[in-house]
Amino acid sequence: MEKRRRRAPKKGGTIQTLIAKLKQSPIAYHAVLIACTVVGIIVVSSIAMMIITRHGTHRTVPDFMGVKIAQAERLADDSGLEIIINDSLFVPAYEGGVVLDQLPKGGVQVKAGRKVYVTINSFREKMVKVPYVAGRSLRQAKNMLEVAGLGIEKLIYEEDIATNYVLAEYVGSQEIKSESAVEIEMGSGVILKVGVEPEKGAVIVPKTIGQSLQTAKSRLWEQGLNVGKINFDEGINLLNQKDARVYRQSIGHNAMAQLGDAVDLWLTLDDAVVEKNSAASDKVASDLEEQRLEAEQAKKDSLEQAETVNRNEVMKALQESAKLNENITQTDEDEFF
Repeated sequence: MEKRRRRAPKKGGTIQTLIAKLKQSPIAYHAVLIACTVVGIIVVSSIAMMIITRHGTHRTVPDFMGVKIAQAERLADDSGLEIIINDSLFVPAYEGGVVLDQLPKGGVQVKAGRKVYVTINSFREKMVKVPYVAGRSLRQAKNMLEVAGLGIEKLIYEEDIATNYVLAEYVGSQEIKSESAVEIEMGSGVILKVGVEPEKGAVIVPKTIGQSLQTAKSRLWEQGLNVGKINFDEGINLLNQKDARVYRQSIGHNAMAQLGDAVDLWLTLDDAVVEKNSAASDKVASDLEEQRLEAEQAKKDSLEQAETVNRNEVMKALQESAKLNENITQTDEDEFF
């Protein structure tokens, strides 16, 4: 009898048979099921991450510095990037609308679709209304001006019973009144005439080392001091000026000055220089504070000593006066008898 050829089992049947055998062992069946689920999750997650992060689609950021914003946006679009205008400055040396700074910088590798934040040059400086600050304390006036985006060009002190109160406000030679509607460029300053009582013009100089230029100015103005000459180290420009810090001041921290005195400032981008000079300034300031406390204590002791001497002299004079009166009374009684 002719032997029949054995048919090869179908692939689907083999899988079904395998599943059937696995089901006979619940532990093995569920273990395989869990393993397959984990593998599936990993595969799906990997595919999703590749889609989300756009794996393999890196772009080189173009250098937009000095380029008009319209052209920069076209270049960014060609590179699969997006331009975002983050800030604007007014630098007279550049044309309006030119990119002055960017982040990330040109040449950096980024993923497609990345936003590039740029600072552009304004076509003109923004004009702001000058707030009326006469009749207010110097601190209030300073705060109002800073909120408006303005500063103090100069503090001029005049004798008055109200120390550190603004007597008058000027833009150039024009006095600002409550009804004035004068506008000047943002960042400009006004002139303030401020009162000071006689013999009450001494002030302790604040620490500006380690501060930005704007913060240093604000601290000096608040103490009734003028900002003198501003000196920038090599490498500082209008774009990175905001990152510079004061590392030296012409009148030291904690030293005594007179209201209206000017303090010169020096700025650098070197953090090590700032840290070193800040520590040295703190030491000098501490010594000055100690000397001032000693002088105040010596003055207090001297006044107490003088008061004690005066009190003793008064008591002595009273005793002598009483004794003299007693002698006179005794003499009068002797003459009477």
